Amino acid sequence: MTSNTTTAKKIAVLSLLTGLSLIMFIIENLLPPLFIPGAKLGLSNIFSFAALILYSPVEAFLVLFARTVLGAVFAGNLSALLYSFTGGVVSMAVSSILVYTVYPKISVMAVSVAAAVLHNITQNIIFVLLTGSTLLFGYMPYLALIGIFSGGAVGGITLVIFKGIPTKLLMEV
Repeated sequence: MTSNTTTAKKIAVLSLLTGLSLIMFIIENLLPPLFIPGAKLGLSNIFSFAALILYSPVEAFLVLFARTVLGAVFAGNLSALLYSFTGGVVSMAVSSILVYTVYPKISVMAVSVAAAVLHNITQNIIFVLLTGSTLLFGYMPYLALIGIFSGGAVGGITLVIFKGIPTKLLMEV
């Protein structure tokens, strides 16, 4: 973790993470949902999670914000912004708290799983609030299971990336 100074290298890395996150979001949007309507792996979260690990919650939220806004515009689905952004904010807040308070006592995988489960639950709560249909709470167990699976995938891929790319190349000196 580095200081809060902004350098050209940091801006370039954050731009790269944002671009990769947006590309992954668009690709994943083209795929059919997992098991239940709207369920996705959330692979675009790899890159905001990487920003959190490399820099700080501020940079991670910037990557998240840029990806969700641009993703909603490019996908032509502005209602997705409400779900994606609120779920992303809650999951990134939880990730930030866990990374900065109990990591490395818990693993990157555990942080990612917790974030993914809360992301899915938050999106479902938003949907229930907007539709008024409490029957949708019946999705919660399935969303939690999908969150465990997708959080494991995001955490695992993030670990592979950090093993393959020396972080000193991405961080400021």
